[in-house]
Amino acid sequence: MQETRQNRIARLLQKELSLIFQSQTRAMHGVMVSVTRCRVSPDLSICTAYLSIFPSEKSDELLKNVAANEKSIRYELGTRVRNQLRIIPELRFFVDDSLDYIERIDELLKK
Repeated sequence: MQETRQNRIARLLQKELSLIFQSQTRAMHGVMVSVTRCRVSPDLSICTAYLSIFPSEKSDELLKNVAANEKSIRYELGTRVRNQLRIIPELRFFVDDSLDYIERIDELLKK
């Protein structure tokens, strides 16, 4: 169970990461990336971010690109939250496929 401080930091990181991805994906037309959820470890050293990528066909390619640029994303995050956090957590990114799961269930229910 997460504590209040972990939740506050997770919300801060989610907001800032979503702004970073919004500015980065403006150049790529037809792709939308949103940060659906962030979880922070109890010692605040690891942040697990779940990304929702539209269209979902490009999710693997985009996730590889994000993983390759993880250090630059962490650096930019650090410049944005340097006054709020002492240590910038290590970032881990995963694809949030809950929307695809919901869509698949809807298709099965319509049959």
